[in-house]
Amino acid sequence: MELQELRERIDDIDEELLSVFAERMEVSAEIARVKREQGLPVRDAARERQILAEIGEKTEGELREYAMTLFSSLFDLSSGYQSVLLDGDTALTDEIRRAIEKTPPLFPESASVACQGVEGAYSQLACERLFRAPNVLWFDDFEAVFTAVAKGLCRYGVVPLENSAAGSVNRVYDLMAKGGFRVVRAVRLKVDHSLLANPGADLGGLREIYSHEQAISQCGDFLRRFPEVKVIPCANTAAAAKMVAESGRTDVAALSSRACAALYGLCRLADSVQDRDNNYTRFICVAKELEIYPGADKTSLMLTLPHRPGALYKVLSRLYVLGINLIKLESRPIPDRDFEFMFYFDLETSVYSPRFLRLMREIRRDCETFAYLGSYSEVI
Repeated sequence: MELQELRERIDDIDEELLSVFAERMEVSAEIARVKREQGLPVRDAARERQILAEIGEKTEGELREYAMTLFSSLFDLSSGYQSVLLDGDTALTDEIRRAIEKTPPLFPESASVACQGVEGAYSQLACERLFRAPNVLWFDDFEAVFTAVAKGLCRYGVVPLENSAAGSVNRVYDLMAKGGFRVVRAVRLKVDHSLLANPGADLGGLREIYSHEQAISQCGDFLRRFPEVKVIPCANTAAAAKMVAESGRTDVAALSSRACAALYGLCRLADSVQDRDNNYTRFICVAKELEIYPGADKTSLMLTLPHRPGALYKVLSRLYVLGINLIKLESRPIPDRDFEFMFYFDLETSVYSPRFLRLMREIRRDCETFAYLGSYSEVI
């Protein structure tokens, strides 16, 4: 047969499939009503396994796996449809709706903001991109930043979440999940590291270089040019610059921002020493309470999935069906659980979209644990 004739046959079959699919979903809706009356759950895992086993027995050869995948997808679509009919809004979707209603129409120009490090840190530069006149309070570590927000000492905290070269800051994710904090805004900041030292220093005379471990990893190519120099991690890039300035020594240097050179009276021995010129760090602004400002088009989630084949596929297929763009997917091992992982998701979808609310109703069913980290817009 000619290609056009074959395509016409496919079109006819698709018409039949569409009609049967619509009929199947109508029956699913009737089943949902019966389940509501009888107080039954949406999914019946035992029945699904039985049907898939029967499908496998009835289908021969290479089509067996395709048929089982098709019917597994049909189960997901039916259960999602039934969930909408049965559940309506959940506690989470109610919380999201209330936050949208109560959050002011404009992001505040000034606020008390907790940051990790000292004056001149990249967190401060990010903070100044987010707020017109922030009142920055400095803390020694990320945990202290989150504690300040939790106790109401600061309304917000600004912390780094990920770097384009060094990856995610897992400690921040852990603290977010542990304390139930929410992301209310994000900013992407170009990171440009300079090698700073006291006046009179030169590259040949250096014995020690200080910086934050992420900055050190971002400048690996440059540092390998000095095999005799000891590279020492410290709490913050600005703290490294301050330490060098206070030491008065000419045999030590810091990897830090150019702003710290003027701030601490240091000279720049080398500029732009990071491995990549497109080196960006993404900072998030966190709050204790959920705030969703107009224009929120990104959502962050953390979740764990059942340790069985297809668990991640089910979540991804749900995003595909709803037409929601996945812009980040990252995993990390869960301590004390062999070969099990926590997944970080960043989604690109308007918080006002019905598809977003539907996802928030449905996705928890596929997860062992689920944390909604917030919906927000990102400053570029």
